[in-house]
Amino acid sequence: MTTFPTTYAEILNRLDTIDPVSYGRSRNFVDGAVSYLSPYVSRGVFSTKQVSEYMLARGYPASRIQKFIQELCWRDYWQQVWIHKGNQIDEDLQHPQPRAERDGIPVAIVTATTGIEAIDEQIRSFYQTGYLHNHVRMYTAALACNIGRAHWYQPARWMYYHLLDADWASNALSWQWVAGSNSRKTYLANQENISKYCHSNQQESYLNKPYSELEHMPIPLELQETVLPDLNTSLPDSHPLAIDPNLPTLLYNFYNMDPKWRGDVSANRVLILEPSVFERYPISNNSLQFLMDLGNNIPDLQTFVGEFSELHAQLGSSAVYFKEHPLNKYIGHEDPRDWMYPVNRYYPSFFSYWKACQKSVS
Repeated sequence: MTTFPTTYAEILNRLDTIDPVSYGRSRNFVDGAVSYLSPYVSRGVFSTKQVSEYMLARGYPASRIQKFIQELCWRDYWQQVWIHKGNQIDEDLQHPQPRAERDGIPVAIVTATTGIEAIDEQIRSFYQTGYLHNHVRMYTAALACNIGRAHWYQPARWMYYHLLDADWASNALSWQWVAGSNSRKTYLANQENISKYCHSNQQESYLNKPYSELEHMPIPLELQETVLPDLNTSLPDSHPLAIDPNLPTLLYNFYNMDPKWRGDVSANRVLILEPSVFERYPISNNSLQFLMDLGNNIPDLQTFVGEFSELHAQLGSSAVYFKEHPLNKYIGHEDPRDWMYPVNRYYPSFFSYWKACQKSVS
């Protein structure tokens, strides 16, 4: 079962175990040579640029690991869309989702009883580990949206809630890509495809059809019942802070847990958990605990549960520093994020963004 260590030394060791060449060949299989780095990138322990540069420094030519670099770049791309489109990513971004007939998520997905054995097995494991293979995420989204004809938003919130690598931009926009509201067509997978990449022996199922039939089939009985997921975040209790007003205050949050950020500066270091953020984008207890455990890598980190306006009132003359992120509504000194490429504008597709990135370094 996949596990995710939280000490910085163990996380760095995981970087050394990655085979980016094998990744390009086998990443679509559930047992492929995936990196298992996404929870650390999503929590901002290190950046996509740091990961790509680390691989290149190990001696891999960029031409041999282009697929690995490209997949890292997808993360930056989704974040750039969030920056430029803001709250619009919470809605159908490019056009209405085709054939979306209902809200909610099929109950069978939540209870791992879809009847597609490989997907049910992966969802049960997902609840324990907080990890779901990218191909299985696509399969699950296709089941919910394109076979079950549910709108993508509630199922995407359910998946985000349980993911250790919860990244609203990557998650929501990937769901929209599958559902067809942020792409030119919807994504479908039949039983043959799922069995191949999940090493499943199942043959008979409602997905055991050619793609031309899947596109027009009625909603299977197994997916007909839907529910609005009940998602709540149990934030820890807040405790009084010990703030030295003569030192700057560095703000950490759900998207920035970088233990090396301004590491040579004497500062108050505060993890801020704003209830308003987690009401809008709730996370599970497993996801929250992962966040808190990562905080052990940051010396003298204090936790504040409350809105920034409340924290700001307690900081007095202490200067505030934070890393850029679309959710941040802080007042102070904003440090830019460490992007892979110096491309900062909206592109309607990843590959148009990727081409611009390649031109920026040519």
